[in-house]
This record gives sequence, structure tokens and C-alpha cells, in this order.
Amino acid sequence: MKNFKYGLIVLLLLLILMLFSCATVPVTSRSQINFIPDSTVISMSLQEYDKFLKNHELSKNQKQTKMVKRVGRKIRYAVERYFNKQNMADQTKNYVWEFNLVKGKEKNAWCMPGGKVVVYEGIMPLAQNDEGLAVIMGHEIAHAIAKHGNERMSQGLLIQAGSAALNVATQKQSSFKKRIFMNVFGVGTQLGFMLPYSRIHEKEADYLGLIFMTLAGYDPHEATAFWKRMNKDGGPRPPEFLSTHPTPETRIKEIEKAIPQILNQYLKLP
Repeated sequence: MKNFKYGLIVLLLLLILMLFSCATVPVTSRSQINFIPDSTVISMSLQEYDKFLKNHELSKNQKQTKMVKRVGRKIRYAVERYFNKQNMADQTKNYVWEFNLVKGKEKNAWCMPGGKVVVYEGIMPLAQNDEGLAVIMGHEIAHAIAKHGNERMSQGLLIQAGSAALNVATQKQSSFKKRIFMNVFGVGTQLGFMLPYSRIHEKEADYLGLIFMTLAGYDPHEATAFWKRMNKDGGPRPPEFLSTHPTPETRIKEIEKAIPQILNQYLKLP
């Protein structure tokens, strides 16, 4: 009984932490759990980025490398200009931006918290041009601006702590009941919490990425063309409800739906 009460107390403290750790995503105003300081996440990111560069070779394709740096700079300045005008300059004040193209067949790109952006050579044929690359880089930069990394780390720490609390709370239960309890918690964690949040992150990054590329002077309509190319190029995928990414068909529909509003609201901004 003592252990059970202790576990419940820990869970209660976790709930309180969640209530008082709410932040707001810039532009979309979505509430998110975020109790990890930017300074901590950015410091970790810079260390990992340095390790990555030591183990990966930069591309020797000068034309594509210049393209990555050119598109990255345009999106960066557009984002900073917008946040400055919205009195939100603090959103990127600690960023140390860098844009690199690296060798690799992976059709991938990412942006670490703090503005370190990497694009792999393998995705460049699908980008095709500056506009297509702006779709990719705008999306990845949006993940960083929305602090999805901080949010995922916060979620992970909460789940880890919650699992420990459940272990304590169920120590004196029968092994059968404990196994059921922990299995239910595990399944609920995977399908009811973490994966849906990943899809929310992807949808939010799509939306913010469209805004950022529009602010940078690129045509957001290119996003539908790019994702159609990705869809045609991709292989078999898991059902959407078990995937951390929306299906290309769903993504394209959402993008097409958002473009008119984004053009109306952001195209004419100075």
C-alpha cells in the first residue's frame, strides 16, 4: 500500500509538472509541453552536430551546395524578419545557423534545435529546384522553430518517469495484474500519445514550412508538386494510424487546403 501511494504521488507530481510546463508554438499558437530550457537543447544539438560532421563528408557538388546555402539563408532571413516585426525575436536569438549538403543516398534532411541544417545529396533530385528545396528546408526549419525537439524530449522524460512511478505503484500487486497494467500503459503510450503527437508535429511543420517559404519569396504551390514526387518515389508504407508521418495523400490535401489562406495572409508582408 505504501509503494502504491508513493507511485500515485509521483504520478500526481508529473501531472502538475505538465500543467505548469505549457508553452505556445509560434504562429500556430498550439499549446505544447516543454520544460527543457532552450539553452540545454541547443547545447546538446551543437555537440551532436559537431560529431555528425566529423563522421560525414560534405558534398563536393558545388552547384547543389550553393543551392542549399542560398535557399537556407533566404528562409532564415525571412523567418528572422517576420519574428522581429512580431516582437518575437527571442524565438531565434540563440540560433547559430548553418546549412550544409552532405554525401549520402538518403532522401532526407533535418534541422537541429539551434539552426544547424543538413540536407543529403539523395534528396536533391526530388527537390529539382530552389522552390522544391525550399519546401524541404522550410519544413525542417519549422520543426526547430516550433521546438518539436524540446517537446519530444519533455514527453519522453514524462513517460520515463511515469513508467518508473507505475513500477513502484504496482510492486505489491500480483505479477499477472502488474503485467496487464504495464502492458496497457505501454500500448497506450505508443498508440495513444507519442505517435499522434508525431503526426501533429509533421502537420504543423508542413504548415509553418509553407509560411516560411512564402515569406522567403518562394511559391508554396511547389509543395504539392514536391510531395507528389515523394509519393511516386516512395515504397510501401505502414497504415497511417501506425505511422509517425501522415500519408502523402493526406499531406497533399492538407497543404492544398492551407495554401490560399497562407498566400492571402503572408504573401504581401514586407
